[in-house]
Amino acid sequence: MSWCAVDVRSPGDSREAVASWLVGRTGQAVEEREDGTLVGFSEDEASAERLVKALHAAFGSGVAGRARPLPDVDWSARWKDGLGPRSIGRLTVTPSWTARALQESPTVIIDPESAFGTGEHGSTRAALTLLDRHLHAGDRVIDLGSGSGILAIAAVKLGASQATGIEIDDEADPIATANARRNGVEERVRFVTGDAAALAPLLGPVDIVISNILPSVNIALLPAIHASLRPGGLAIFAGMEVPERDLFLPAMGDAGFEPADEVVDDAWWGVVGRRR
Repeated sequence: MSWCAVDVRSPGDSREAVASWLVGRTGQAVEEREDGTLVGFSEDEASAERLVKALHAAFGSGVAGRARPLPDVDWSARWKDGLGPRSIGRLTVTPSWTARALQESPTVIIDPESAFGTGEHGSTRAALTLLDRHLHAGDRVIDLGSGSGILAIAAVKLGASQATGIEIDDEADPIATANARRNGVEERVRFVTGDAAALAPLLGPVDIVISNILPSVNIALLPAIHASLRPGGLAIFAGMEVPERDLFLPAMGDAGFEPADEVVDDAWWGVVGRRR
C-alpha cells in the first residue's frame, strides 16, 4: 500500500479544530511540526485528494492542504525499528515481538496499529505516569478517546476492577478489543463506540476518568467528566503541550476540579484534577 501524507497549513486559531477534524476523518494520529504544519495520513493518493477537497469544504480557502506520496515501504516491518520495552512507573509497555516470557512488573503488550496509543508518545506516557501514581486497587475507570486501548488495559493491569474505553472512531474498536484479549484482560475491559460527552455520565459514577485528547476537546468534555466521577474522584487529562497549561487550568477550575498532580514528558503536559 502506498500511503500519502497530507500537509495542512491553517491559521493558529483554527489549528486545533483542523487537527481534530483530520483525526476524525482519517482515524490516524496527526503530526504537528515546529512551523505549525499539520501532517495527516491517507491510505492512497485518491483518498488523500478527497481528504484535501473535504478539508477545503469544511474550513474554506484559509486552510491549505497538499497531498504528498510517501515512499512505498513495508511499514508492517518498518515500525518495529527502534521500538522496545519501556518502563513507566510500575508498568512495562512492550510490543509483542519483544515481550518476555516472564515479567516482574505489570506488562501491557501493545503493537503499533492505526489506532493511536503505543506508549511511544509523550502524551500517552504522561497519562500512564499519572495513572500509575493515582490508581488504587478496585478503582473503576473510564478512558475517553481510548484508541488502541492502552490506558484502559493499563488501568486493569495496575489493579482497577474494571475499565471502559469510549472511542468515536468505530475502526478502533476491533484493535482495542484484540489488545485487551492479547493482554488477558478482556473480562474486565470493554470498549464502546460513540460520543463521550453523552456516554460517560451514563457509565458513572467512577473513580477515575482519563482523557488523553486535544486541549479543545478536553475543555469541551469537562462537564461530562465531572458528571461521570464520584465526589472526590480523579480526572487525568493529557494530550496537551506545556504552553497550553495556563489556558487549561482555569477552565478545569471553573468546571469544578482542583489540581492534584501534574507531569511533563517530552514537552507534553498532563494533569490530575480532583472533583469537588
